[in-house]
Amino acid sequence: MVFSSESFLFLFLPVFLVIYYLTPVRLRSYPILVGSYLFYAWWRVDFLGLLFLTTCFAYVIGQQVAKHRDTSLGKTFLAIGVIGCLGVLGVFKYLNFFIESFAALLGTDTESLGIHWQLILPIGISFYIFQALSYLIDVHRGDATADAKFIDFAAFIALFPQLIAGPILRYKDLEDQFREREHSVELFCDGLARFLIGLGKKVILADAVAPLADLAFATENPGMALAWAGAAAYMLQLYFDFSGYSDMAIGLGKMMGFRFLENFRFPYISRSITEFWRRWHISLSNWLRDYLYISLGGNRKGAARTYANLMLVMVLGGLWHGANWTFILWGLWHGGLLAAERFVGWDRNARTHWYALPLTLTFVLIGWVMFRATHVGEAFEIYGGMIGLNGLIGDPAVWASVTRESLALALLAAFVVCLEPRVDAYLAAHKQGGSAQISADGTVVLNTGVQLAATISVLVIGAVTILKLAEQSFSPFLYFQF
Repeated sequence: MVFSSESFLFLFLPVFLVIYYLTPVRLRSYPILVGSYLFYAWWRVDFLGLLFLTTCFAYVIGQQVAKHRDTSLGKTFLAIGVIGCLGVLGVFKYLNFFIESFAALLGTDTESLGIHWQLILPIGISFYIFQALSYLIDVHRGDATADAKFIDFAAFIALFPQLIAGPILRYKDLEDQFREREHSVELFCDGLARFLIGLGKKVILADAVAPLADLAFATENPGMALAWAGAAAYMLQLYFDFSGYSDMAIGLGKMMGFRFLENFRFPYISRSITEFWRRWHISLSNWLRDYLYISLGGNRKGAARTYANLMLVMVLGGLWHGANWTFILWGLWHGGLLAAERFVGWDRNARTHWYALPLTLTFVLIGWVMFRATHVGEAFEIYGGMIGLNGLIGDPAVWASVTRESLALALLAAFVVCLEPRVDAYLAAHKQGGSAQISADGTVVLNTGVQLAATISVLVIGAVTILKLAEQSFSPFLYFQF
């Protein structure tokens, strides 16, 4: 089940919310857990067992880690927990990749090796495994407690708004909210508006620019114009698809009284790759920093070790996205750029140079080509087209399938990318200037005129999105594959 499907919008969500709000406050983890398991089982019932067993394993190990936290036994239990969680992730996500790579190294294939099975990748496994890992590590560090009721912990791991594609939650950020959280009409409406905006990003923008990206990557030896247009289209598609999902997850959380941390902060206005990773997929960036980079020594063990840590963390971050050499190379690209920026001090001085923004976007775009490609050769076909090896236009017949509507919507998507930070700055100025007030639950309440304009805009986005949904075919979110 996906957020942009009729079954979710008009069946699952309204029924869930009615049951949720009819349930006494102290028991609301039960409808969350049952609803989340139904949401996950809509894909495949059999892999629900893996989610449940992972939850039980992390919960039991977490209690033992807390009980023996200051002893060597506590470290042993932590090691068991980390190895167990990573083992599950390794088997289901990477075993096929390693077997196929080993076969390729021998110059053969898996069939010739006598291996006739392929493991199915459980949807959302990267996200709930990382949440379980962060819980165990935080308990060991004393940043989170292990005294939660099992129902609350299970609801946290399976929380359906973010279960499939994030953002990656940490129990230490939500444990107080599971004990007590506020519900209000204002917060619910704010969440609904955020959900509709995210849905609009996905349906109106991401899905609209996808055909142009698909065309470029499906064309052998694309011309320069198509290669650049397709790469730029994918750059926009991925942003609106993933940030749209995060908006919907955050909005659904607010509708249930939860406050999730932001996952995107206008990444395409970054003036350095370092800044980009402070703005893109923030929950993953922070996770890698807090649990991997710092654990490896961070920048505390000399310059050479710092650069090596950056490279290793980004390679592992790339591999987290998928078992493919394209993701490893994408991680190497970003790791190398981060190390280079740190070496020359570029992040500190980038804002003084007018070319910092286009340079950063170009570097990001080049990386997204490798990220999108199904194999390394396909990426280099696009790179070849981008530098003009196939001419300016390429095959003119290919362009016949590109409609004016898709080009216009691609321009609209680019315009929205430029507009988003300006709208945010405008609302922040109203807040600081006194024309906005903060309600008791922390919700920003704008003045009547601004609030009316915002409400009308959200309703229009919602109406257009619903109409668009009615006429288009199923389109899953890109990050479901990770």
